[in-house]
Amino acid sequence: MREGIHPQYNQVKVRCNCGNEFITGSTKEEIKVEVCSKCHPFYTGSQKLLLEAGGRVEKFNKKYGKK
Repeated sequence: MREGIHPQYNQVKVRCNCGNEFITGSTKEEIKVEVCSKCHPFYTGSQKLLLEAGGRVEKFNKKYGKK
């Protein structure tokens, strides 16, 4: 590796809007995020299922499907 051309790699604190903080490595000094694993619906289990997708498929088949 050539010396003097690589950015400084540091331990930085990542801060989420929900108040969660954790440490990671980055070339930036501080990282602010809107969604993290503590507040994202997929990871918290509060994800809404798309039940209306089945209705959309039926509507499409009714309109364009084979008769």
